[in-house]
Amino acid sequence: MSGSGSGADDGATAPGPQPRRRGRPRRSPQDAGPGTRERILQAARDEFAERGYDKASMRGIAKAAGVDAALVHHYFGTKDDVFAAAIEVSFEPVLAVSAVIGRGGTEGIGERLARYFIGVWENPATRAPLLAVVRSALTNETAAKVLRTFVLRRLLERVAAELDVPDPTFRAELAASHMVGIAILRYVIKAEPLASADPERIIELVAPTLQRYLTQP
Repeated sequence: MSGSGSGADDGATAPGPQPRRRGRPRRSPQDAGPGTRERILQAARDEFAERGYDKASMRGIAKAAGVDAALVHHYFGTKDDVFAAAIEVSFEPVLAVSAVIGRGGTEGIGERLARYFIGVWENPATRAPLLAVVRSALTNETAAKVLRTFVLRRLLERVAAELDVPDPTFRAELAASHMVGIAILRYVIKAEPLASADPERIIELVAPTLQRYLTQP
């Protein structure tokens, strides 16, 4: 009887699925709680900034966020979707540039735009998503589309709306190309002496050129 009772106990206490569930507590559906989406977005921004679009993976993002990869897919769908979401939410400070350039009309707009742009790049919190999109856009069309949509198009539309010159969008694009070129050399490639130059020195030299792009008839 004792052998029979032991067999019954063995059958009752050793169900197959338990060990597998016990080994993955951090990746269970309970992770889909408050703050999970934001944690995934932060992990995505970090991964894309460090590795670029091509080398970043859904598994890597999930691991950094402490969730299962399926949960990343649940919230965002594809890698393209999580990339776009991570970048878009990070660019709100950048897209507020119209408030900066609109304070004094076009007088001094070159200096204000240069100061604002360099300030965004110098801030570690906003630099990471910028690095992610610029590094990735150089080699990946999806990332390039995000750059065009969330950064250049929406940003340039706001800049161009402030201008009273012929071809305002073209002028704004010229200004943007100048600043993006500086960003690539200083923050991505880290070419010297630009990489270690005083930000105020860069602003001083760049502002007159931006002013000419944006205001000269």
